[in-house]
Amino acid sequence: MISRRYLPSYKLRFSAARSFRSDAALESISNALEEKVPNLVLYNYPSFSGAFSALFAHLYHSRLRLPSLILPFSSAVPFSVKDLSLEGFERCYLLDFIPPKNYATRDCEIICFDHRKSAALKLGSVKKRFKVNVDVDKSSSKAVYEYFSSKLASSEGESISLLDDEDRTRVESVLDYIEDIDLRRWRLPDIKAFSFGLKEWRSRVNCITNPHMYEQLLRISSEDLIANGSSYFSSRLIDAKRVLKQNKAFKIRLGRGFYGECLGMRADGNHELSDELGKLLSLQSAAAGLRPIGAVTFMQRNNLKMCLRSTDDTTDTSEVAKAYGGGGTCCSSSFIIRMDEYNEWTAKNPT
Repeated sequence: MISRRYLPSYKLRFSAARSFRSDAALESISNALEEKVPNLVLYNYPSFSGAFSALFAHLYHSRLRLPSLILPFSSAVPFSVKDLSLEGFERCYLLDFIPPKNYATRDCEIICFDHRKSAALKLGSVKKRFKVNVDVDKSSSKAVYEYFSSKLASSEGESISLLDDEDRTRVESVLDYIEDIDLRRWRLPDIKAFSFGLKEWRSRVNCITNPHMYEQLLRISSEDLIANGSSYFSSRLIDAKRVLKQNKAFKIRLGRGFYGECLGMRADGNHELSDELGKLLSLQSAAAGLRPIGAVTFMQRNNLKMCLRSTDDTTDTSEVAKAYGGGGTCCSSSFIIRMDEYNEWTAKNPT
């Protein structure tokens, strides 16, 4: 008979250590094997798609009262094949990541979910050994949600839903926003505010150190995250305007003038506001008849870094960044610049 210790309702007791291969984590695997717990679930950490996928796995096994062990998987400190002893489990779910080749085993059914293009490139080496679900047009969390919802609906007995009616709309809205970020679309209303609001949850999506993770994820709403993110943006914009007022902007000859001129400033000590400062400078630069680009420069780890921002959709800042070994997007890019080169770009400014 399986002990209630590993029924889904049981909350594993771990030490506060963040190491994913902590003694407590390894002991939980050992105990699960000893008590013949059939289902192992590993979710990508610190991915929000991974965390919500873990939530859906937890709800599925809880609804059917199926024993399972759910653990975060960090590629920085991964569990080894020896740690997991996969042959001792009947089934292993890998949520939001594709496993290393050596995870193959004939005794354990391995089911993977991922949405990254890099994962799609690995399919040839793993699809013959695992059940792989990779869809580059759908986030892992949505795929896992649909998978366990369908699996639960097809189970024998009374009809059971993965989510209660009061939770479904709220959770599905959050999944839409996470997918918009995961697939790098950034199309939904207030998606950047949502992204900033979500960041404060990153430290909470470790079920080892946060035994209340599932309950907390169920309560997250996109409206609250957007409100928090918008408040955060507003406070940063106020700070950026204050810094810009206190520091004089000056002309930057991009590429010694090859890419035109724009307004820039040094932001040593305020580099965390580089995005907001760059956008404000972009507007001022355009108003001054220069290129609609803002250049924010500061010291970072003994290197001089220049960040370029533009609020104009037709302007490509990355052409400058790439020419100097950096990169980015049309509206946001950065690169490391030598001090002597930087001095050439600012040489004609009045002292």
